Amino acid sequence: MSEQPAPYGTPPAISADASTASGLPEPGTAPATPLARVRIPHLQQMKDRGERWAMLTAYDMYTAQVFEEAGIPVLLVGDSASNNVLGNESSLPVTVDEMIMLTRGVSRAARRALIVVDLPFGSYQASPEQAFLTAARFLKEAGAHAVKLEGGVEVVPQVEKLVHSGVPVMAHIGFTPQSEHQLGGYRVQGRGDDGARLIADARALEAAGAFAVVLEMVPATVAAEVTAALRIPTVGIGAGAGCDAQVLVWQDMAGLRAGRMPRFVKQYADVRGALVDAARAYAADVASGAFPGPEHQF
Repeated sequence: MSEQPAPYGTPPAISADASTASGLPEPGTAPATPLARVRIPHLQQMKDRGERWAMLTAYDMYTAQVFEEAGIPVLLVGDSASNNVLGNESSLPVTVDEMIMLTRGVSRAARRALIVVDLPFGSYQASPEQAFLTAARFLKEAGAHAVKLEGGVEVVPQVEKLVHSGVPVMAHIGFTPQSEHQLGGYRVQGRGDDGARLIADARALEAAGAFAVVLEMVPATVAAEVTAALRIPTVGIGAGAGCDAQVLVWQDMAGLRAGRMPRFVKQYADVRGALVDAARAYAADVASGAFPGPEHQF
């Protein structure tokens, strides 16, 4: 009989006084014993106990380390790197090789968080076999623990192939950025009668073996219905407070990106402003000769 995972966020993984609801230590505290890796059963246990958890995107070693220190249990190496790191206008141009490079940085730095990576556009839609070959590269070459792909019932064969081959899958329905041209741009999905289709998609993906479903830009009432209908966790982004978890692009959450933000974004910092101030102060010190000072020389 296989050993069942200990309830997530409880001893012996970390001491009770040093842990948060997510099971990760409070910043500045040390674990009583070495921390175990966050596993998919832990996320399911959290849903079963009614505990909500947060997911953030991460594209490099430093954000992975910082977010893990902050107690984020799941890091997503999103194809949003295409337009948040690589300078493209959308998520479509990013390649598998580019995503593998970014994922390596995150997986090498994170010691505790579950690492999920997006399968880029064109790398899984052709067939279940294509999906498996792409996913295998991310697990073997990049150190990812799970993959995420977009679509409803049309990608059920891909999900089944991946799960049966030992690849954990997070699904993604509602607004699917890789289909933005087909959907007519960034539009809310699941209004009116279309809500029933989303529920059917979610149930089909769960039956295919997905361990979680992302709901993007979906009416809150529909997302709550999907969450109630599924045994597995739902992860909302612009889908209201009724989901089991939430995800944001970190540059949006931390205020690194300028310009108009989507309605569903809450900014928790002004990282862009802080960097601008730091860069200006550095440039001024260089221009005045204040840097480098004697303490910075050999």
